[in-house]
Amino acid sequence: MKVGILMGSKSDLEVVKPCIVTLKKFGVEVDARVISAHRTPDAAHEYVKNAESDGIEVLIGVAGKAAHLAGVMAGYTTLPVIALPVSTKFMGGLDSLLSMVQMPPDVPVACVGVDAGKNAAILAVQMLALAHPELKVALKNFKTEIAQKIARDDAELQGMMDEIK
Repeated sequence: MKVGILMGSKSDLEVVKPCIVTLKKFGVEVDARVISAHRTPDAAHEYVKNAESDGIEVLIGVAGKAAHLAGVMAGYTTLPVIALPVSTKFMGGLDSLLSMVQMPPDVPVACVGVDAGKNAAILAVQMLALAHPELKVALKNFKTEIAQKIARDDAELQGMMDEIK
């Protein structure tokens, strides 16, 4: 179980860290690289071309601004590609998001929210779970933990209701 993460710039690492941490919590191997669709297109092509033979089952493309990395990746492979848009000072990440979700026909990428590294990881785990039953179990446990946390939060809120005026 291996996910390849390409980020267009080292500055994207803060968005990628929750993704890496979440994947590792699920026992998924991570290969993270800084490779730009615009500045190192040959390296992007080479990485994606070899991804499947390197054991990678899902790819995540992380970029901001003219965020074409995930689309370029999807053009070179049949592996599922998840786009992770990064916020920018120009448009708050809307520019990145639109660059990623508006793929041409026949070149789909899945796309998570701006700076949503953890969601990119969970989506990758859900994709991997189709072929790895142990991940299905881990995801069910994860969902149970989330539900239990919300139930605890609700009980805490209910206990505070009389104090709120």
